[in-house]
Amino acid sequence: MAVKALVDPGPHYREGAAELLLGDGFFRRDSRLARDCSVLLAWHQASTTTCKYPLQWLDLMAGCGIRGLRWGLEAAGAQSMPPEIVVNDADGDRWPLLEHNLKPLAGATCSSIPAETLLCQAQLEGRRFDLIDLDAFGHPGALIQPALQVLAPDGILVLASTDGRSPTGHDRPGAIRSFGAAARAHPASWELALRQQLGLLARQAWLLGRGLQPLMSFSDGRTFRLAVRLKRLLQPDEEATLGLLARCGTCGAQQSQPLLRLRNWSVCHCPPEQGRWAISGPLWLGPLQQVDLLEELMASPVPVASATRRLLQRLQADPGGLGHVWATAELARRCGSGPPPLQQLVDALCTQGYQAWPSGVMAGQVRTDADLPELLQICSNLRGEGPLIGP
Repeated sequence: MAVKALVDPGPHYREGAAELLLGDGFFRRDSRLARDCSVLLAWHQASTTTCKYPLQWLDLMAGCGIRGLRWGLEAAGAQSMPPEIVVNDADGDRWPLLEHNLKPLAGATCSSIPAETLLCQAQLEGRRFDLIDLDAFGHPGALIQPALQVLAPDGILVLASTDGRSPTGHDRPGAIRSFGAAARAHPASWELALRQQLGLLARQAWLLGRGLQPLMSFSDGRTFRLAVRLKRLLQPDEEATLGLLARCGTCGAQQSQPLLRLRNWSVCHCPPEQGRWAISGPLWLGPLQQVDLLEELMASPVPVASATRRLLQRLQADPGGLGHVWATAELARRCGSGPPPLQQLVDALCTQGYQAWPSGVMAGQVRTDADLPELLQICSNLRGEGPLIGP
């Protein structure tokens, strides 16, 4: 295959321990946070894995190769046996750029073939990767099953999607096509999108007889990012993490049910015949973050941006094990007053015996198991407004 020479290398760029050329292709500087997380996960895998063979890492849609370069410079040294890094981009014109940028890594391999072709070849060759980063445009659904098939047991898949309309309820036919699920508009739309994608990943993993463990889940509202571990076996009752999430658009009440124990929905808090549930799913009802892993990542020597450390702290403080999330702005509107300070609301809920966290996914939202009337009552009490008459 003929490729172009590196005629216009573009500007130099420094990030972490890497210095490289960007070329003239698509590159987002503000995606550093996601690249930091990918490198942190590679570092953790290298530092905690003991094996007699090199780890296999794959950057499936590499662009200029910055992830693979940072893996090699910042994470590979955590293991005595250097990982074998494969850096791929389907655009053949980027091959010279990849080769130039990856020169500091003796064990890196560059390729320039379609992602699905590379995954199929790995499957035919019986090759397994311990870490795959799939940073796709749009929805990467067609690549999920092939990627999982070549992901080693206990391997990590880092997945990005820029399809925000479908899983947030703004393109319901698109959600049916891409996720096999219903998606309805919800104030916690970013979290809804992440749970829709985790639900799809779980179903795809279960088809292979594997289990799924989310490691971190976050979004900036434009790109939805997940890191999951493919477990060798399903964990006990793991199927109960797939379910439905319902919200009444009138009173704001929320309920959730696992598909495994699906039954009739309880009545909401509206007057008779006035409430109506909008149901999303199937989606993931389990935790969004692995808290102990995030604690270890925060202690890593990997050079990350200050924004990345703030993200890790925010996610570590909210495991995301409850799917019921309310925006304080909505609570304030229903109370007819200004929103209570978020941390003050969380503290008050915990004092009353409820579970509560500031959402790590969206700012200004509270995650709690308190039912809506009690939640509104506490909000009103914090504002010194006395008993709440109704929503």
